[in-house]
Amino acid sequence: MKTYDWIVVGGGITGAALAYELGKAGFGVLLVEEYEIPQNATRYSYGGLAYWSGTTAFTRQLCKQASARYRILSLELDADIEFRELDLLLTISASSDPEAIAASYNNCADVPHLLSPEAAIELEPLLNQQAISGALTVKHGHIHPQKTAQAYIQAFLRGGGEVQITQVLQILESGVKTTTASYHSANVVICAGGLSRQLLKASGISTKIYFTHAEIIETAPVDVKLSTLVMPANVQRFQLEAQSAEVDEVWDQPGNEPVTAILDAGAIQFQDGSLRLGQISRILTDPHAKVNSQASEKWLRESVGEVLPTLKNLPGIWHHCLVAFSGNQFPIIGAVPGLNNVYVFSGLSNPLVMVLPLAERFAIEESRRQSAEGRRDN
Repeated sequence: MKTYDWIVVGGGITGAALAYELGKAGFGVLLVEEYEIPQNATRYSYGGLAYWSGTTAFTRQLCKQASARYRILSLELDADIEFRELDLLLTISASSDPEAIAASYNNCADVPHLLSPEAAIELEPLLNQQAISGALTVKHGHIHPQKTAQAYIQAFLRGGGEVQITQVLQILESGVKTTTASYHSANVVICAGGLSRQLLKASGISTKIYFTHAEIIETAPVDVKLSTLVMPANVQRFQLEAQSAEVDEVWDQPGNEPVTAILDAGAIQFQDGSLRLGQISRILTDPHAKVNSQASEKWLRESVGEVLPTLKNLPGIWHHCLVAFSGNQFPIIGAVPGLNNVYVFSGLSNPLVMVLPLAERFAIEESRRQSAEGRRDN
């Protein structure tokens, strides 16, 4: 049976980009994805590229590399990923102090500019001026996330990579066991997003990767014109993640809800005119937990409607997916302790920006490591 250099588990943007970079580095790679049409966080992402948001020398370097790469990525992958730049509006609630909120962004590589409610309305006429005390704005990258992941996969296949659509049940010492067959490899890297923790646990591997149940509404193309990408300036999701990861043991049993759900009201319109409205972040330790879609959709519509009233009652479909996080906003990338051939690549807080440069670095470092080991063996 064929043995690969790498098996990459997960076909979202992380797994797709990593498989492509490993293949480009000369490795024999198999990408394993459960669904023909993935229902993952990439599929339901806003597609925003916050490469202005680096706050350390390293993250600023990664953001700069990602910005440069995205500008040529359609050409490199020979596919339209719908890259563009647009105005990001970070809305500040009417009850918040605009100056205090603005000050929390002062460490960013490109500091967002504070706008009055009147100036914010000029930039985004659909805003409800009564709901905000101001807004922050900065130029923001944007892609179609699903098309980008698929572009990576198609380029990976053209480069000689292979894809299997099947569910991974267990990580083996020399590969993975799936519902259809076992596949063998020298190394396995888990890029399964919100399912990473469950998959690793099933194989007896403990790791501090967690997940939220994220919920959005997606509309068909509409005539309404949203001019900007709208998000709240005070994003609650990061605090929610940090609080829910304080006690790792609660994640060992399904049925727990360590932190109350939150909603960050925002909206983005894609180039075909469709909208994504959201999002609710819900901490449920069972990845297969059922969510009351009717109650969630009502909450989403009311909250988004407070900021963008025109969008409140647009026909749309409620969607749900898992979003991985690490609890401290630092990604988990590298070999699992004690298992030098099993790697994790997950938990990125700004995935669409960070994945590209980190996947490239990962592939380059592994190529160097293999070359060094080969020289020692000789």
